[in-house]
Amino acid sequence: MNSRQRRGVVLLVLSALCAFGALAGVLAVVRDVNSKVGPETTAYRLRTDIAPYKELSEGQFEKISMPERWLSGTAVTDLAAIRGKIAVTQLRKGSLLQQDMIVKRPELAAGQQEIAIMIDAATGVAGKIDPGAAVNIYATFKAENDKQKDESRLIVQNAKVLDVGKLTPLDPQNDDRGRRQATEAVPITFALAGEDTQRVAYAESFATHVRLALVGQGAAGAPGPTGDRTYTLDKDK
Repeated sequence: MNSRQRRGVVLLVLSALCAFGALAGVLAVVRDVNSKVGPETTAYRLRTDIAPYKELSEGQFEKISMPERWLSGTAVTDLAAIRGKIAVTQLRKGSLLQQDMIVKRPELAAGQQEIAIMIDAATGVAGKIDPGAAVNIYATFKAENDKQKDESRLIVQNAKVLDVGKLTPLDPQNDDRGRRQATEAVPITFALAGEDTQRVAYAESFATHVRLALVGQGAAGAPGPTGDRTYTLDKDK
C-alpha cells in the first residue's frame, strides 16, 4: 500500500468516526428532548367559535396529540366530559378545551315542569339572562272596563331558566285584544312547579306584556311581602 492509499484509508476512517460522532450527538439531543417533553396525550381543540350557554357536541372539536406535561390539569382529554354540558363563556376557535370552560346543563328538579314561552327581546331579555339564572316573571294586564285598573303582577318568583333560544323575528301586528305585538322575541324555557306553570301559560295568553327581571345572587327575589305581588298606579299617590 503506497502513501496515497494509506492517506485515503486514514481519511475514510476519520470520516466514519466523525459520522458516528455526529449520529451519537443527534441521538443524545433527541434523548434529551424526549426526557424534557415526556409522553404525549390526547387533547381537544375547538374547530369554531362557540357561543356562551350553548350545548356542546363532539363535531365542534378536533382531536390532537401533544406532550402531557404541557397540558394543564384541567385540560379535557376525553370528549365524554362534554355530554350534557354547555359553554360557560364565549369559546374561541383554536383554543384547547378545559374543564372550567363548561358546566352541566340545568335540569328539572322533582315536581318541576318544563315550559317555554316567547319573551319580547327588547323589554324582557336584553341579552343578560342565561341558562341557570333566576328571574322574577312579571305580567301587565290592561283593565277590561272602567271599574277595573291596569295592573302589573309578579306571577312567578325566582323562576329557574333552563334554556335561552335564538332571537326570532316576528310579524308585527295587533292581536284580537288590540295589543301591539313585539317584532323580535326569544324563546325562554323555565323549570316551574305546577301552579307557576299555569300562571306563566295564562300570562302569555292574556297579559299585555310579560317581562323578566334578573335576580341577583343571594337576593330573595321578591319586591315585598307576599301580599304585595300586584301593583296599580294609584298605590303611588
